Amino acid sequence: SYFFRHWLSTALALSAASWVLPGVEISSLAALMVAALVLGCANAVVKPMLLLLTLPITILTLGLFYVVVNGLVFALAAFLVPGFSVRSFVWAMLGAFIVGFVSWLMGLFGSLIEKGKTFLMPF
Repeated sequence: SYFFRHWLSTALALSAASWVLPGVEISSLAALMVAALVLGCANAVVKPMLLLLTLPITILTLGLFYVVVNGLVFALAAFLVPGFSVRSFVWAMLGAFIVGFVSWLMGLFGSLIEKGKTFLMPF
């Protein structure tokens, strides 16, 4: 249940990124679902290794290099999935930012709904 919810939210966030950014393209619903799965796996497996390898430069840049790592993982997912393409590395970094932001928003709203709070009366 958690896996399916997370996969679906990643797919929705990825869809939003491709809608907002002209440099991120997804050709079909199947490509979107596979891209969401690959992006989730890359975030779970590849990203922690990249973060460990780039820790010194991330510390030197006060965390700004984390944006580059997110872009690398996003570009890797686009490279691996046919039907999911990114025009340049800058679009990959922007796409990763949009996916992260939309996922964060969905998680925030989801947790408020689970707690039974409404948006009109949050307390």
